[in-house]
Amino acid sequence: MPQTITPVITPERFKKGKTFQEYLASGIRNRDLFERNYSGLTMTEAQTQRLKALAAKPNGPDHLVVIGEDWCPDVYRGLGIAQRIAETMGIELRMFERDQNKDMIQPYLKDGEFESIPVFIFYDKNHHELAHFIERPKLANEQIHVTRDVVGNVSPEAIAARLGHEPSEEEIAAARAESRKRYLDWQQGEIWAGWRVATVDEVIESLEAAVK
Repeated sequence: MPQTITPVITPERFKKGKTFQEYLASGIRNRDLFERNYSGLTMTEAQTQRLKALAAKPNGPDHLVVIGEDWCPDVYRGLGIAQRIAETMGIELRMFERDQNKDMIQPYLKDGEFESIPVFIFYDKNHHELAHFIERPKLANEQIHVTRDVVGNVSPEAIAARLGHEPSEEEIAAARAESRKRYLDWQQGEIWAGWRVATVDEVIESLEAAVK
């Protein structure tokens, strides 16, 4: 007789995760960036209606797990999007830190190898998985190269070449601080905003394929 494998994320374990607000209040890094991306998402009317239609189906989404870490740009962009999706559908979200819950992410390795984050996992009311989303939308993968020019090369060797001398620790720290500021400023532009919207589209498409 075949063995029944108990899912790693059980309904009981789901309840032990943090809500969005609990996670924000838990002393995380980058709280301001999580909040910025939550409020910065502009969802279209069509997206809103499609999400509500999905939630209204008898076998539609009922709750949602997000796996991530507070240092990751894809996570501080993605968690707020997941929360907005959850609010629009009227479903419950719970957040889990990847590095404290390694077993959770094993079934969702990107390309079967990488512990990429965030991971969104949608369930129906019986806690059957409907769909999942990993890391970033296709559009972001196609455009991710642009961030290299924004961030620049901040290796000690590249900094030395720009300065014309071996950089001090203070000069390396200053160069990296300037790079981070450029990146954060860039995140307030149209490309990053487009990635937020594309994430919603991909979630909707995967759920509509699963929920008939």
